Amino acid sequence: MVRDHAAQVDQEAVWPEHGLRALQSAGLGGLVVPVEHGGLGHGLHTLTRLCEILGRECASTAITFGMHHVGAAVIAAKVTPWQRTQYLEPIVAGRHLTTLALSEPGTGAHFYYPQLQLDPAPDGSFRATGTKVFVTNGAHADSYVVSARSDSADLGDFSCFVLPEGTEGMTWGEPWSGLGMRGNSARTLHLEGVNVPQTQLLGAVGDQIWYVFNVVAPYFLMAMTGTYLGVADAALNAAITHLRQRSYTHSGRTAAQESVLQHRVGALWETLERTRQLAYAAGRAGDAGDSSALPALLSSKSAVADTAVQVVNDAMGLMGGISYRDGNDMERHLRDVRAAPVMSPTTDLLRIWTGRVLLGQPLLGE
Repeated sequence: MVRDHAAQVDQEAVWPEHGLRALQSAGLGGLVVPVEHGGLGHGLHTLTRLCEILGRECASTAITFGMHHVGAAVIAAKVTPWQRTQYLEPIVAGRHLTTLALSEPGTGAHFYYPQLQLDPAPDGSFRATGTKVFVTNGAHADSYVVSARSDSADLGDFSCFVLPEGTEGMTWGEPWSGLGMRGNSARTLHLEGVNVPQTQLLGAVGDQIWYVFNVVAPYFLMAMTGTYLGVADAALNAAITHLRQRSYTHSGRTAAQESVLQHRVGALWETLERTRQLAYAAGRAGDAGDSSALPALLSSKSAVADTAVQVVNDAMGLMGGISYRDGNDMERHLRDVRAAPVMSPTTDLLRIWTGRVLLGQPLLGE
């Protein structure tokens, strides 16, 4: 199902509904929801593997389904009985798709520093006003995990809440049209005095930073890492298939028999496999609660960004002119993979954070 619609998703920039609904119907909607809440109870390693498998066929499907799982993990982290009934049970049943709404137009890669206002109302609820950008699954998800701040700029004043689709006061910007990842529906969300009942608040007021670095970042990083591992793997396999089949009429030899091409394929496989094993190890360490997991999780996404771009570029070189034909899968892989270094957290930011962790410095220090 995912493979069958991949070209259409890319060419028409349509949200990959067929693939996502099939995945939900297969019982995978609650992949990372804990068993005690009715889910499958898997974690970072399994999410990485799932997104890798999907990424080989359609990067947009991989990241949109991956973002659903990030949102589900956030909701489940400190879920209330009401939220379990309202969100987790439908998620597990395959009837509810969620996602994140964190990025904003004025903060760039600093997605953890929201400017969207969440002000208390006299009746004990809150009013949310502001704008989010690049909201994956925008206007298609059933709910959105939103970050916000109060009047104070202190980090402790940031909060997270769940916003159901169709809530009064929320409006969507223009449909997504990107160079790659064209099925993401990464749209702009405007909130104007939106009512947020206490029941929609995730955890306590001021819990946003905890959510970002204990739940959002690990799951988001590994969903993206798996997606781009899949894209790179698809590109390398396409090049290998081409070289095995390509023959030269003047010599009767195949391209696969040329030592220089054998060397280049071996080097690419080595680079990709090294990154893959880093990601798998990071996911397992994160699932185990290993104190050393953080630099590995951060490095997984920065490493795959470099690796995937290199592998796709070099795979196209190995395939020659055939890979540059309009509508070729390699064209889609090339456009999709260019998002890897720029999707927040960016490669530069991740390497700064990794260095700070290793040097014992505050993660958000200047």
